[in-house]
Amino acid sequence: MSLDSSIPSRRHVLLGAAAAGAGLALGTAGQAVAGHRSVPPVVVTDQASKQLLVLDSRADVWDPAIDPTVVRWAFSPLGDTRYRDLEPETSWIYPDEAKARRYRDRTFVLTTASFGFAAVVEYPTGRRYWAGGLGAGDDLLNPHSAEILPDGNVAVACSTGALVRLFAASLGPNATRYVDAELKGAHGLHWDEGHDVLWALGDDELVAYEVTGSRVRPGLRQHLAVSLPVATPGTSAGGHDLSPVLGRPDRLWVTTNASVYQYDIASRTFTQDFPGASEISRKSVKAVGDDPRTGQVLSNTPESGLEQSWWTTTVSLHQPTDSRKLVNGGIYKARWWLPR
Repeated sequence: MSLDSSIPSRRHVLLGAAAAGAGLALGTAGQAVAGHRSVPPVVVTDQASKQLLVLDSRADVWDPAIDPTVVRWAFSPLGDTRYRDLEPETSWIYPDEAKARRYRDRTFVLTTASFGFAAVVEYPTGRRYWAGGLGAGDDLLNPHSAEILPDGNVAVACSTGALVRLFAASLGPNATRYVDAELKGAHGLHWDEGHDVLWALGDDELVAYEVTGSRVRPGLRQHLAVSLPVATPGTSAGGHDLSPVLGRPDRLWVTTNASVYQYDIASRTFTQDFPGASEISRKSVKAVGDDPRTGQVLSNTPESGLEQSWWTTTVSLHQPTDSRKLVNGGIYKARWWLPR
C-alpha cells in the first residue's frame, strides 16, 4: 500500500434532564439534524457541565437555562448504570473528545475524558457499544481522542501515556484486550479508509499505522512518520487536533501549538494554501473541521477569564466569519455534527 495514492444551578438541572431523557428527546433531535443538512449542528465537549452537547447551530447564543431547545442531545455517563464500572465520578472529569461516526448503519459518538474514560456511545440512545478505562492516579494515561475502525475495534490516543492503544472492542462492550504503539504526546486519531491506515498525531510527528493481525488479536505497525512544522527550531510542535478535510479527502487538518495546517497525503507536505488560512491559522486551536457542503470551517481556541485556561465559551466560524456562544460554558473541543 502506498500513501501517495452542591445545589445544582438551573442550567445543570436542565442539562441533566436533557441527558436523562435522551431516548425521548433525541428522536426530534435526529430529525433536526437530518432536516438541516446545510447547517449542521455542533457537538461540543462542555467540561463546565461535564457533558457532551449537540447544539443547534442556527442559534447565535446557546443558553440552555433560557432556551433548552438549543440542546439537541446531551450525554454524560454520570449516574448512568451502563457505565458504572468505569467510575465516571473520577474518570469523567474533563471530557476532551466528541466526534460522530457511522458504523454498521448506526450513529455513534466517540468520546474520551482526560482522567481515563473512553467510550463509543450509540446515538441517540446513549447505549454502550464499547467503553474502557485508561489508568487512574499515578497510572493515568490521559486519553485525548478515539477512533473506530472498520472491523469495530477502537483506538485511543493517550497523551501522558505516550501511546496509541488499540482495543479489540469488537469482542464486546467490556472488552479489555489491547495492543499499544508508542507515540510521544499522542493527541489525535483518524481512520483513513482510502489508504487503509490509522493516522495518529503526537507532539512532534504525524504517524500512519497499518492494522495487522486479526480482529480479535489486532496489531499496529508504523508505516509512515512525518515531522510536524515547528515555529522555532529545536522546539516541540505540540500536535493537538487531527481530523479529515471533508471537502478534500486527500488532506488532513492538523493543529499544533502555533498554527493550523492541512497535510497533503499524496505529496507528504504541510500546507496553508486553504481558503481563510490567515484567519483560521492561529495558535492553540483545540479543534478544527470543515463542512463539505458549504466549505465553512469551525474551530475553537481558549479564552481568558474562565475556570480553566484551556476552556472557551465561543465557537468560531470561518468562510464566512461568524461565531456561536455557549453561556457559562467550558468548551474544550467543538466539531460539526457530521456522522460519516
